[in-house]
Formats: sequence, C-alpha cells, structure tokens
Amino acid sequence: MSTPRVRLAVIGDGKMGRAVASLADEHGFDVVALLGEAQLAPRGVTRELLADAQVAIEFTVPRAAAANVRACVALGVPVVSGTTGWDEARPAVAAEVLAAKGALLWAPNFAIGVHLFTRLVAEAARLVTSANAGFDAHLVETHHAAKLDAPSGTARLIAEHAARELGHALPTTSVRTGSVPGTHEVVFDAPFEQITLTHVARDRRVFAAGALAAARWIVGRHGVFTLDHLLGTAE
Repeated sequence: MSTPRVRLAVIGDGKMGRAVASLADEHGFDVVALLGEAQLAPRGVTRELLADAQVAIEFTVPRAAAANVRACVALGVPVVSGTTGWDEARPAVAAEVLAAKGALLWAPNFAIGVHLFTRLVAEAARLVTSANAGFDAHLVETHHAAKLDAPSGTARLIAEHAARELGHALPTTSVRTGSVPGTHEVVFDAPFEQITLTHVARDRRVFAAGALAAARWIVGRHGVFTLDHLLGTAE
C-alpha cells in the first residue's frame, strides 16, 4: 500500500528551506507553500500563507523562530523547526505548545549520524573519565561563514552530553569559514596520546531528509518532541 502524500509548508527559503523543498516530492510531500521574508514580513505566518498545509518545516533565523512556531501552533499546524540560536525563548514556546495541545519537534541537527555521534562522544567521555588517565577534552565546530550562532546548536548539544560524563564543561571553539555544511570534532588529549572523534556533514541534504522524516512522524501527534522521540531513544 502506498504511503499517503502530505501537504507541506516550508517556512524559510534560504539554503535549508530550498533543500527541504527540493527533496520533498521524493519523500512523499506536496509543497503547498515556500515562504521567504517577502511573504512573511508583512503579517508573519497566516492561514492563507500556509495554504492548507498538514505540517510545516521551519528553517529561518533566531529572531523569527518563536513567532513562526507560535503562529503554526495557533493555526493547528504541527511544526518541525531546525532553527538554532533561540534557546532563551524555546522553553516558553514549548509550554505554549503543550497548553494549546499543539505539536513541535525541534532539533539543532537532523542528521541521524550526529545523533549517534553525540552518544559516542558521551560514552567516550565516560570512559576517559573513569580511566583517570589525564585526558583533556575539547570540541571544535566548523560551519559556513553565514551561520549566525556560535557555538552551533549541535555543538551545544554535544557539549551538554559530554559534560554530564566529564563532570565539567566541554571547552568549545567555533570556526566560521567558506561553505562548510557542518563539522564537529571532539579531541581527548593526554600527554603522550590523543583520541579524536569527528562527524562531517558532506551535504546539507542530510539535514533536509531528516527534517522531512520528522515532519511525516509528527502529523497526528501532540506534544513537544526531539529527534530522540523520532528515533525511539528518548529517555
């Protein structure tokens, strides 16, 4: 039996929004709206702009993300957001989503490999801590020159998981250069040896494919979710 197609609104027509729109058809979505600043600037997200979408995927900028999510939820449209850099507003938005019985899935990174990488880093941090062999740890994250937030949302997530095992914050260095989709490297360094773990995103389509999987999953659900819920690894 064929999978039913889903009507999708893409909020944000930057590189990520266009990547999502370009992959939507092969993932079983009909893009009914691709909304950029020109459409959103006058009134924000409206019922007319969403064009009867069943779900929305939001990749915009930090200053706009909270309002975009709130508008989608108020209109009864579940939303998947990959915008980073709006951490301060997100808890309040999440509470509003729950109160409205809406649906939001937010992730700083929709690559499945990054999800696995985060867990590998946490396990490595646990092992080097228990070994008490004098390892220091450091995270270096590199993204394209146009990325607004530093450290990246992904880097903050990795650092948070590692810190739980290390017992202290994980120092992080952010590099913004060229058109790099995203590289995260964790270095465990001891006086005479070094362990390095690296995740490299070769194409931003990996994030788009993950966001589309999340969009299909969230239709018909209510609550606030992360990629862990999608993958069945939520604690």
